[in-house]
Amino acid sequence: MESSLQKALQKAKRKQAFKIVIISIVVVLVALATLYRAGSYFAAKSTARLHDALFLNNEISGPNIQIDSQAISSRSMFEGNIVTNRSKNIDGYVVQWSTLTSSYDWFRSNIDTNELVPGFYRYGKELYHYDKQTKQKVGIFYHPSIKNYYGGVKNDLNAVSQMKNYVAEVAISFNRPYTLKEIQKQIPNNLNIVWLYMASPIVNESKGPAGMPVYGFDPSDSPKDAYNEFTTNLKKYNADAEDETIQKFLASNKDKSFDKVKILGVMVTGQTQNFKALENKDFIRGASVGATAQMVPYIKPEK
Repeated sequence: MESSLQKALQKAKRKQAFKIVIISIVVVLVALATLYRAGSYFAAKSTARLHDALFLNNEISGPNIQIDSQAISSRSMFEGNIVTNRSKNIDGYVVQWSTLTSSYDWFRSNIDTNELVPGFYRYGKELYHYDKQTKQKVGIFYHPSIKNYYGGVKNDLNAVSQMKNYVAEVAISFNRPYTLKEIQKQIPNNLNIVWLYMASPIVNESKGPAGMPVYGFDPSDSPKDAYNEFTTNLKKYNADAEDETIQKFLASNKDKSFDKVKILGVMVTGQTQNFKALENKDFIRGASVGATAQMVPYIKPEK
């Protein structure tokens, strides 16, 4: 009798333990499924946010830089990377530019600013900026309100125009702001205006490069529409109103039509011999050559 009771109790205990195990497994599976769905949701949100931020940053501060593709790599439920492949169009010649590897997790996204900021090589009072991966020279803009730059304000036009069988991009900075109509009268038709330099922070550049961003846009086929999109992007980029340079630019141009808006410089591309027409022009304060490419018989320049 006692033995049967013990067996019954043991059987009941086994059943109870089995139920607990089953319930625990179900709870764990549900929890894992919920965590996976939540993780996938937050990861997808962070991925989309970083994608948009990368495109937005390039739209307003990537002088003649195109994003060719963006792909997710090293992705997990909690974090991942986005690899951004970039290039430059130098008068019809596509030139490789540095690749960005930006990261995100559930709550944060970080653009690869290390590769966005160019490196610089300094010797004595001379220096030049370069893209850290391709080692191509980076064209630098000079703000008309900054009087002293370390190493002085460069003008590479004479050197560029002597290069044979090359295409090049040159960042041209003006002695004062001009409207687009005034600029178009000065730039020869055999050169391409591919980017308009609109604003940048005014800082001390006399002791070395400060690494400040420049803001501008590709005028494309419709400069007015491109400008309207640029100001919209600036507002989106500076939604927290923390960037004083952007705030000042938007405020000073709030009620102006685009034909009245002043431009600080332009990025121009073309065959190197065509830059000779810009030598010794009074409206040019500085001209900094950027990426170049040697011409080949099977690729025709745009101009």
